[in-house]
Amino acid sequence: MLAQLPATLRGVVTAVTLVLSTTLLTLLMMLPALLKALLPVHGVRLACDHALTALASAWVAINNGWIAAVRPAQWDVQGLDGLHRQGWYLVSSNHQSWVDILVLQRIFHGRIPFLKFFLKQELIWVPVIGLAWWALDFPFMKRGRGHGARQNDLKATREACEKFKRIPTTVINFVEGTRFRPAKHAAQKSPYRHLLKPKIGGLGIALATMGEQFEALLDVTIVYPHGAPQFWDLLCGRIDAVTVRVQRREIPPEVLGSDPVGDKAYRQRLSAWVEQQWVEKDRLIDDLLAGRR
Repeated sequence: MLAQLPATLRGVVTAVTLVLSTTLLTLLMMLPALLKALLPVHGVRLACDHALTALASAWVAINNGWIAAVRPAQWDVQGLDGLHRQGWYLVSSNHQSWVDILVLQRIFHGRIPFLKFFLKQELIWVPVIGLAWWALDFPFMKRGRGHGARQNDLKATREACEKFKRIPTTVINFVEGTRFRPAKHAAQKSPYRHLLKPKIGGLGIALATMGEQFEALLDVTIVYPHGAPQFWDLLCGRIDAVTVRVQRREIPPEVLGSDPVGDKAYRQRLSAWVEQQWVEKDRLIDDLLAGRR
């Protein structure tokens, strides 16, 4: 029924649905979030964490419902076999649009633990959703300048990530640091055709904090065959095809547990590992756009 409406009206209906579901579920999160903060007992915190994750998963399920209803689209997804919800995963993906986040939530929903990601400190003040991120223990990074500030930021982020060890969690990192744009690509003089240069800061912090707990890195490549969409395009049902490839990668011991701020040799090892992935990802995007995979 929703798919039969004009595109703009579909966008209005789905936008209202998104706002209402986000507001309602965030309000429902406040009680377990406050209980967890006020009663620092392991059993209470664990129960609250499970309740909060269930509410967040319900929000994803609602989003998946309207994404499917707004327009039947061709989803070409490969590489999800063998995943499970009781592990810890690190997800790395290319980034072209805010739509990427809902794509990742849709393909991984029910297959791996709820996705969490690093956020700028300022985003805690975003109305409604900032409260949800706080309740779900998303790490907020200050990203200070200078060696001392970066060390303090690393310490604060380590403490935030310690909370992820209580229950199975997936940490996601967009290694490019921002959405791909032709102007940014040109300004960087990126050596890759379809990607910005990788930034290892967030990835290094995740690996330094809980690297040995991660079961694997899930290397995700997202391609929109008809061009990267805007979020409004998703709401209106203007996306007719999404291609996703997930590659499970073992995390080598040499990129685990070191200091991504003070250890130059470690940063070089991590950069070499990520850059090799980027070479392969750039080639894969070429093949997907040409219909060869």
